[in-house]
Amino acid sequence: MSRSGSGPQLPLALRYPPDQRFETFVGAPPGASAQLRALAETASAGWLYLSGPAGVGKTHLALAACASAEQAGRRAAYLPLRAAAGRLREALEALEGNDFIALDGLEAIAGDREDEIALFDFHNRARPAAVGVLYAANANPDALPLTLPDLRSRLSQCARIALAALDDEGRKEVLLQRAQRRGLAFDEAAIDWLLKRVDRDLASLTGLLDELDRASLAAQRRVTVPFLRHILG
Repeated sequence: MSRSGSGPQLPLALRYPPDQRFETFVGAPPGASAQLRALAETASAGWLYLSGPAGVGKTHLALAACASAEQAGRRAAYLPLRAAAGRLREALEALEGNDFIALDGLEAIAGDREDEIALFDFHNRARPAAVGVLYAANANPDALPLTLPDLRSRLSQCARIALAALDDEGRKEVLLQRAQRRGLAFDEAAIDWLLKRVDRDLASLTGLLDELDRASLAAQRRVTVPFLRHILG
């Protein structure tokens, strides 16, 4: 993977939102953040495979690793594979020259033989080029519907981190932290009420938090149980 020119770079704060950093992640397995930091910040090749069901924070950690790599002076790239499905070879070739690459959502290309071959070729080029690679998927390699045995074998050789869904206390902590960072006045009782009545995956909850932030600002009100009842019907 030889270096190639690239267009203007976005400021780090815009490329990787401040909500998505290692220090803002709740419920990481012991040693996981240190392992991800080492891969992102160290100038040596390595592979990590991050697995877990939807909504547990895989994208959060992938973006945090990219931000950590760039803060360490390395060139990093994040690619959601759903957006590149059917043209993965072209998308991966566009990432040439990066020191650290996070590929999020392997399940999106599983079963597409051409995409799998492109990923296999990329994987084989990464180590001699000293590129650190983070894969994220909703299941371990053995459970993905891959058609290329050699790709499954390569992915199975990666070091692994497994994420589990947060319990209500963990979700509550995530929402309180994010509300505080936004300057959103959110009653703790309102969070308890919310967790009992809406979808509990983190993506849905944080999306709802954005909506409540806008509504609270427009109404100039704290987020209370009566306010939630009014906004959510």
